[in-house]
Amino acid sequence: MKGRSYIGVLVLIVCLNSLLVKYHSYFSDDEDKIYIIYTDNTRNNETSLLLHYKSLLQQVTKRHLPKTILQYYKKSFSVFVAKLTKEEAKKMAGLKGVVSVFLNQKSNILTTKSWDFIGLTQYVEREYYESDVVVGVIDSGIWPESSSFDDKGFGPLRNKWNDSCIAFNFSCNRKIIGAKYYLSTSNEPLSQADFESPRDSKGHGTHTASTAAGNPVTIASMLGLAQGTTRFAIPSARTFVYKVCWSAGCFDESILAAFDEAVLDGVDILSVSLRSDSIDNTNHFKDVISIGAFHAMRQGVLTVVAGGNFGPRPASLHNLSPWTIVVGASTLDRRFITAVKLGDNRTYEGVSLNAFDLEETLYPIIFGEDASNTILDVFRRKSRFWKLNNTLDVRLVKGKIVLCEGKEGVEEAFRVGAIGILMYGPTLPEKALSYPLPACFLQTKDVTGIFKYISSTRNPVATILKTYELNDTLAPVVVSFSSRGPNTAISEILKPDLIAPGVNILSSWPSNLPISNILGETRKSEFNIKSGTSMSCPHVSGAAAYFKSFHPTWSPAAIRSALMTTAKKMSPVNNRDAEFGYGAGEVDAVKALHPGLVYDADEEDYIKLLCGHGFNTTAALQLITGDNSSCSEITPGSARDLNYPSFALKAAHPKQHVSGRFHRIVTNVGTPFSTYRAIVTAPRGLHIYVIPSVLSFTSLGENHTYVVIVDGVLKKSMVSASLTWDDGYFNVRSPIVIFDERAERVATSSTLRNVVIITVVVIFFSFAIIIIRYKELCIFL
Repeated sequence: MKGRSYIGVLVLIVCLNSLLVKYHSYFSDDEDKIYIIYTDNTRNNETSLLLHYKSLLQQVTKRHLPKTILQYYKKSFSVFVAKLTKEEAKKMAGLKGVVSVFLNQKSNILTTKSWDFIGLTQYVEREYYESDVVVGVIDSGIWPESSSFDDKGFGPLRNKWNDSCIAFNFSCNRKIIGAKYYLSTSNEPLSQADFESPRDSKGHGTHTASTAAGNPVTIASMLGLAQGTTRFAIPSARTFVYKVCWSAGCFDESILAAFDEAVLDGVDILSVSLRSDSIDNTNHFKDVISIGAFHAMRQGVLTVVAGGNFGPRPASLHNLSPWTIVVGASTLDRRFITAVKLGDNRTYEGVSLNAFDLEETLYPIIFGEDASNTILDVFRRKSRFWKLNNTLDVRLVKGKIVLCEGKEGVEEAFRVGAIGILMYGPTLPEKALSYPLPACFLQTKDVTGIFKYISSTRNPVATILKTYELNDTLAPVVVSFSSRGPNTAISEILKPDLIAPGVNILSSWPSNLPISNILGETRKSEFNIKSGTSMSCPHVSGAAAYFKSFHPTWSPAAIRSALMTTAKKMSPVNNRDAEFGYGAGEVDAVKALHPGLVYDADEEDYIKLLCGHGFNTTAALQLITGDNSSCSEITPGSARDLNYPSFALKAAHPKQHVSGRFHRIVTNVGTPFSTYRAIVTAPRGLHIYVIPSVLSFTSLGENHTYVVIVDGVLKKSMVSASLTWDDGYFNVRSPIVIFDERAERVATSSTLRNVVIITVVVIFFSFAIIIIRYKELCIFL
């Protein structure tokens, strides 16, 4: 018994010793750890690449024993893995040709968030036909060497594709099956940054194309942020690229040419994250995207477009055509947080994408106004905003963290050698941005605490910590920058149609471009984090392509119907503009596969709509249709009669009686024998009737018509309702919006009210800062 006790004690001592060794090993700077070293991609062959890696290792190690390359990747990007000490890793990061160095941390199997968040997980059902789906992307081109477009494992091309690769410095493959570019006839010269080929020189096209139909990439991050496996909607799909955007802009003629050829090239889905500043988007005849999308629809090609980034201003949508899917932006359940730590150990949290690691070293902190260039003292107050060049004195700022008001002046801070930037404003931004030096955007209320600290000591110091991820339990909500309805072209067609993730989206990026266009930024990465409805659009494009792989013969309208009627229901409590912000809701790609019922429409339905909305001259109509269509030969239709999967009713006058009637046709795509019952939700004061309220089907493909009648008094400027057809298994939901002309005015007044509130808050905290700084002067006098 006694011997057993000794054995037990001995085992305990051995275990404790092992734990201490592991603890010391983990925290010791002298211990080797596995690092990932991401370098430039300038070596053309494997031998020179390996010699370059060995040279880099020799430059950072002082030991006689050479370091070993554990692993390396050479196809699309240059990365190698080696064991380094913390000091060696720091030296490595400073060597020429090294993009980034970060620890090879242990991670669970996960994705880079957005597709999992909208239901398209790694293990969803896949169709063999997926590899036959072609996603066309009209944008700024593509970076073909990106891992997201590797064609390893792809089979040969089918005959339906008119594959074409127009380039001298560009190679297509079995993933990128075609690439074209379109120069403007305006004779405007290309910039030095432009490639006269489909190659992307802006990054936007590469980011959107990979989001829609990129391959999975296991080692993906933006300089270590959002690390994981990038996985997109339909990785086996092919991509056809149409470059229409250059440094000078995206010309209408180029966009039209791309649409024209895309239909002939055999694409199935077109993803267009563009808008034109010159168009009158209330007139479908002057909107090149609307015209192009109409012709695509006629040939069975669905066009998905971005709604725009001009929210929360009402009626700010830039793409409105009824034959497209218009997409707004929503948040993910992931936020990027950057913390600022003061010399008194207090910490404040803000927002940025800060991949710099200051290792918690404290640096002097100074207010921009105290660092003004005395030669230009007339601009002293400007130094707190840094809106002008040469407003900061390099002697006062170099090596310090500078505090400024607003978002501008990063380039000026970089110019004078600031070690970091603290910016502040009334609210935290929803999207995180990267800067060429450590940075964080804080709320004004937190900055008062920083000023108190600065005034309490003669040598205030602070540091900016590396960005980390935090779960956002409120997601999804509509992002403030996402453009809103109502529809300014045809008010009784609800737009946007759907929302999808559009904030802090990690996707592919040209390896030759810096991660931002801010002066001083030189860091490069194969992946980048971007925000906008441009990022939301390819999520829905990818969802539509995924759907197309299961239902290759479905029309564009039927696909749109399936995506809309199965979308995740949103709450107007967390989204002020309700359906004018989120349409039918957030897209659910998997649920959409089995919609139960669909609202289909074809070219004739849209021509009836146009004839009923002022486009009734023969010349104007034929400009859109390209044939001999004439309104005199058909019965004009209203927006209420277009077979759309949502309902919008505009009251003639505010605060008065409102009534309207909608006609719809649904097609059974669920089960042959099924009975659907109408379930209506409506606010008080409004009565919504569905006639008939029960629809019985005996076969697939069978159609039934019904009528929705709205009657009552509209007390608010906008109210939300819904109609759901339920057969016990399928739930086919459509949003109903009733509004009047006050909707825009109320939204505008609300925005103005918010501005007033924000202004008052800013003035209050500005006075607080002035008082604190007055006390500071008194102390040091």
